[in-house]
Amino acid sequence: MSTRSVPSLEGLFARAPFVADGRPRPAVQRLVLMIVVLGLVLALAGGLRTAAGDNPVLALLAGAVTVVGALKIYAAAVRGTERRDVHELDRAAAPAGLRRGALFGLVLFCVTIALIALCGGYAMHGYGSFGGTLALLGVMAGAAVTEELLFRGVVFRIVEELAGTRGALIASSLLFGGLHLVNPGATAWGALAIAVEAGLMLGAAYAATRTLWLPIGLHFAWNFAESALFGTTVSGSGGGPTGLVHGVVSGPAILSGGDFGPEASVFSLLVCTVATVLFLRTAKRRGRLYGRGGATTAAEVS
Repeated sequence: MSTRSVPSLEGLFARAPFVADGRPRPAVQRLVLMIVVLGLVLALAGGLRTAAGDNPVLALLAGAVTVVGALKIYAAAVRGTERRDVHELDRAAAPAGLRRGALFGLVLFCVTIALIALCGGYAMHGYGSFGGTLALLGVMAGAAVTEELLFRGVVFRIVEELAGTRGALIASSLLFGGLHLVNPGATAWGALAIAVEAGLMLGAAYAATRTLWLPIGLHFAWNFAESALFGTTVSGSGGGPTGLVHGVVSGPAILSGGDFGPEASVFSLLVCTVATVLFLRTAKRRGRLYGRGGATTAAEVS
């Protein structure tokens, strides 16, 4: 997607049914429209991942196209429907936000898998492939960006206008957990765990920073470590490229996560809950927790 296509894309979103009489539509209508747009982006990204398969070059290319395309479409949709700058994707904040998020995500998953291993629930059984690791780099980058744009950039942010931060956390987390029910190895407990540990944590990370970069970096690093570095299943997805090692979980599912992967482990729930509390405390200290009707757009957040 070239830069010359962005103005026409923004022009598309600036027309009906996205705006009425030149003004942004009410929050509920914007929420529905943006979910449809980002839902289509998510579906297209899934198609690209499937077409790329385990080929590392194609997977990296598909990931790059997904990341760039999704960011441009989201920015154009926000500018067109809300008539504002996209402060939650401020380019100046991207390097620091992505770096900190990636560090948090890596540390959190390493602590989680270490706790599982200490209980005898994880072991490495041989090496995987470097090509598979590169493929997972593209896959996880695309997934992190598209899912954060949809669930934190759209659902959390717009629901917060209507129901405050608490309502946004609940709604975005439940939807995020529900999305993972479609994965082949999904379980009700796994989806609930994802809603609590990832949905709440990533929503809290957005509330604390008011940019999408830290949640994107955290989401990516957690999934990349889980699949590419430690060779375990991500959210019951199963299959896919093999990372650096073949990881095997065993023992009680409540400790190891079972077939769903480490995210269904009580240790994952514990570690991510601690992170969620820390993010929420930071958001409170910075005055970024809002009651119903207390938040409008990211343009008003310093």
